[in-house]
Amino acid sequence: MPKTIFLGSDHAGFALKESAKTYLKRFDVDVEDLGAHTLDPNDDYPVYAKRVANAVNEHADSLGLLFCGNAEGICITANKFDGIRAGIGYSKEAASTMRNDDHANILCLPGRLHIKDDPLQIIRAFLEHNPSMAPRHLRRLNAIQDIEANN
Repeated sequence: MPKTIFLGSDHAGFALKESAKTYLKRFDVDVEDLGAHTLDPNDDYPVYAKRVANAVNEHADSLGLLFCGNAEGICITANKFDGIRAGIGYSKEAASTMRNDDHANILCLPGRLHIKDDPLQIIRAFLEHNPSMAPRHLRRLNAIQDIEANN
């Protein structure tokens, strides 16, 4: 488990973020909600993606959870930040393999779309896996870092 988990959502992911926050109290982790703190149908997901991406980058041994309507916009935004590897958790298997194989540090979930598994179980699968140090995974991560540095 990470030391700290940062949460962020727009209005479309707000209810799921609040459920996740309650669920995460079961675990021995610090949970920091970076907004939205109230349901505002006019808010925009890039604000919250930026907050969580910056927090994850600034705090070693932390992870992020982001929520919006389809999880795409908030995921795209988070991935604009160097060092962020955000992915959409459409199942427990996707969440565990993105964490293990791809060293994902932010999990994005949709608040308005049906996904294969229970969102809280997807979060748990993401949090319970550690990044693999297998040479093939490290080689691929190095290739991503080269792209970030030279693109």
